[in-house]
Amino acid sequence: MQQIDRAVPPRQSAWNTVGVRPAEQFAYYREAICQAFMNLTPEPAAASGFPASVEHVRLGDAAINRVSFPEHVVRRSASDIAASDRSCFYLNLKLAGRCRIQQGDGEISLSPGQVAIFDSDRQFALLHDRGRQLRVASFWVPAEALRDRLPASFDVGAARVSDDPFVGHLIVETARTLSDGALRMTEDEGMRLFRALIELVAVSLSRRGRTGAAEMESLADATALAVKRAIHRRLREPGLAVADVADAVGISERYVHKLLARSGSSFTDFVIDHRLDGAARDLGDPAMANRAIGAIAFDWGFSDLSHFTRRFKQRFGCRPRDWRSR
Repeated sequence: MQQIDRAVPPRQSAWNTVGVRPAEQFAYYREAICQAFMNLTPEPAAASGFPASVEHVRLGDAAINRVSFPEHVVRRSASDIAASDRSCFYLNLKLAGRCRIQQGDGEISLSPGQVAIFDSDRQFALLHDRGRQLRVASFWVPAEALRDRLPASFDVGAARVSDDPFVGHLIVETARTLSDGALRMTEDEGMRLFRALIELVAVSLSRRGRTGAAEMESLADATALAVKRAIHRRLREPGLAVADVADAVGISERYVHKLLARSGSSFTDFVIDHRLDGAARDLGDPAMANRAIGAIAFDWGFSDLSHFTRRFKQRFGCRPRDWRSR
């Protein structure tokens, strides 16, 4: 099977049935998903032709597969499993249409905006329906990447992790951010965000087996500490934005705001207050007595001296010059 003829970054592969004869489109799609995922057995719908596309983006040992297709069924059979030399979990974010995931004795339904996980080492059936053109972002998760974050012998059955009342919305948001922006990130940035996503999924799964609120809180606290450290390292950078901190920690911008809100602060106020604290220390330092107030303000990331003076007076009750004279 030949990939579509276009220049793509080395970590990206893409296939599209456009230009393939209708009678051969489904076979082309079948081979594409087997290359992008691993051995699978799709079953075609009755209609002729099969307009579909597959986009594969590598994230270290993991990957994102963005797939668009008509209604059909995909199975992973016992022979598919036997022919595979690796194990993984599929973490699927449904983008359009519906998918019913059957694995073992259970079935879960996935609608747009929901995320589910299921095991490649167990037979499954994916029943994709409700739409002329359906879409999914499927994360190929190396089995060890998730199992290393779970208790020993933990049984990972098919589950809709987006339902988790504590971290479900963060899982959806992080998965969507990766799906939408993986190619705009460097591979290292994508891998960091992917690791954060798997941490959230592990917390959600752990909560199903036992009370996991303490684990969730400890993860959030640890991430909040990482956010604050990232801000402190960059306090002196003019134009510091929440996106810079989110990229440094490997989480979404919205999650940065949520973590700081838990501490009772907004991102802007947190940054300004700690810049002001640093400027106040320098203004009170005899070794800095000959340094101009404006230079100290600029050193701490302020680009407008009048704004600095106004915020300084709001925080400390006096102007910077009066603080220094004290």
